Amino acid sequence: MPYFDTASAAPLHPVARQALQASLDEGWADPARLYREGRRARLLLDAAREAAADAVGCRADELVFTPSGTHAVHTGVAGVLAGRRRAGSGLVVSAVEHSSVLHAAQAHESAGGRVTEVPVDRYGAVTAAGYAGALGPSTALACLQSANHEVGTVQPVAEVAVACAEAGVPLLVDAAQSLPWGPVEGAWSVLAGSAHKWGGPPGVGLLAVRKGVRFSPQHPSDERESGRSPGFANLPAIVAAAASLRAVRAEADAEAARLRILVDRIRRRVVRLVPDVEVVGHPDLRLPHLVTFSCLYVDGEILLHELDRAGYSVSSGSSCTSSTLTPSHVLRAMGVLSEGNVRVSLPPGTTAEEVNGFLEVLPGAVSGVRERLGVTEPVAAAGEAPEGGQAPESLELDALGLRCPQPVIELAAAIGRVPVGGTVTVVSDDEVARLDIPAWCGMRGHAYLGEAEREVGTAYTVRRLT
Repeated sequence: MPYFDTASAAPLHPVARQALQASLDEGWADPARLYREGRRARLLLDAAREAAADAVGCRADELVFTPSGTHAVHTGVAGVLAGRRRAGSGLVVSAVEHSSVLHAAQAHESAGGRVTEVPVDRYGAVTAAGYAGALGPSTALACLQSANHEVGTVQPVAEVAVACAEAGVPLLVDAAQSLPWGPVEGAWSVLAGSAHKWGGPPGVGLLAVRKGVRFSPQHPSDERESGRSPGFANLPAIVAAAASLRAVRAEADAEAARLRILVDRIRRRVVRLVPDVEVVGHPDLRLPHLVTFSCLYVDGEILLHELDRAGYSVSSGSSCTSSTLTPSHVLRAMGVLSEGNVRVSLPPGTTAEEVNGFLEVLPGAVSGVRERLGVTEPVAAAGEAPEGGQAPESLELDALGLRCPQPVIELAAAIGRVPVGGTVTVVSDDEVARLDIPAWCGMRGHAYLGEAEREVGTAYTVRRLT
């Protein structure tokens, strides 16, 4: 069964498995002790730190291991904010950061801090100018992911780092998605990563803090990991994480070139095979193994289940499902379609045959979901009018209580009932409509006129142009 969700968790690398087994036998003792078993464990820990630091591009004494990537992010954000509290309480983040960064920002704001969010373009990318404009005299820290976890867009970290350096503000980089493919370029100050993203065991993160960055850990500390990650380390998992990072890096260039060809095939063919699909994320500046697309008139959760039944494990960057009624914050910030969202992230070793099989299954899965939702020909014929009458200049649709993608389906079915220049207003209480109706207009060539709050729900008005 092809597994296409390595952006969530990569399969355990064979090198990680071997290193884990070997270090379970050799690295079980306390590396802080001076007897033989402790010294042996310390040698393993030091070697793992050297290997990880070399892959990250920092000094070994700048890197510590943490219980997870999320723990590394939270520790890094809180530690720098506390260390630079005299500079101010400002925190700058992008609108598409991983939830671990946004949760840390929320905690900071709840404690009285100030958070500034930098917007992104339709590809999900920030600009250095956007960050430069958000930085100020009271900014203590800026955060930016190296590549987006939902759509794969690579961020201009090096340029943003220059803007931060000119403003005297440290930059924390969440490198969880990009670290398997290479070191993060630019003069970053703090970096976080997570082993299960590159084929290491879960439960290991890394945090690198450059010398000279003011840092004050915000939890009770001990003598371990420079006081930044207290408690007895999971040494076998750390050794396996470092060994697998070195292994995937050795394979990265060749594997990236091979997977990019397969992802390009998906990007090209999905829009030909499936009607009404939007491929999101930057077409060129992106991770080599990841592609995300959204399908109109499709319930994302049902589609993922259908693909799972067909033997393909994929995920969604969108929360637009029957169980959670808000779209992904990433897709919302980009202003792209969220319904029927599918994220495909290929693990190393994926074959062309597996990708071709997915492309063969996908059209039938999408059409099957659309049929279950009552969608066969979503858009009415041009100029269609009620039988025996003239097409009305405007229509209002009551979509209250309907969840995505139903409000968009109702709109698509009704747009042909008004003449070119006429309007259709959809009244919906689903937050997703605020994102997907404008996105539908862009895809179908109609004009989105805006929204107006109603006593119940929100009215979204569209002008027919074709």
